[in-house]
Amino acid sequence: MIDKKNIYWLIAGIINLFTAVLHTIGGQISLVNPLLGSNLIIQAKAEWMGAWHMVTIILFATSYLLIKNGLGKKENEQTEFVKYIGYLYILFSVPSIVTSVMYNLLAPQWIILLPIGLLAYLGKK
Repeated sequence: MIDKKNIYWLIAGIINLFTAVLHTIGGQISLVNPLLGSNLIIQAKAEWMGAWHMVTIILFATSYLLIKNGLGKKENEQTEFVKYIGYLYILFSVPSIVTSVMYNLLAPQWIILLPIGLLAYLGKK
């Protein structure tokens, strides 16, 4: 049965699941709580929180899809869909890379998002 598994997608899914948990717990402590205590207007806080939770949903949903397809039978894999998850994650890493360069700081999201995207894409082959 091991020959039917896609190790690239499985590893991508596990890293992505770790990222989702880290985002949910670590992000709440280091980003969300300070934001809620800030002087930002309530509209900005509400929109930021909405976007934050959309990212949380994407992280957990794509973790599920990567792991499910990584464990699945070749004929049941959604290869095109998983390939597009890879493209999205590669693109998701770009703003963090650009931000890191522009502001001369480390926006570390790309360190996790880029490998997930590359693994998802490589698993298609």
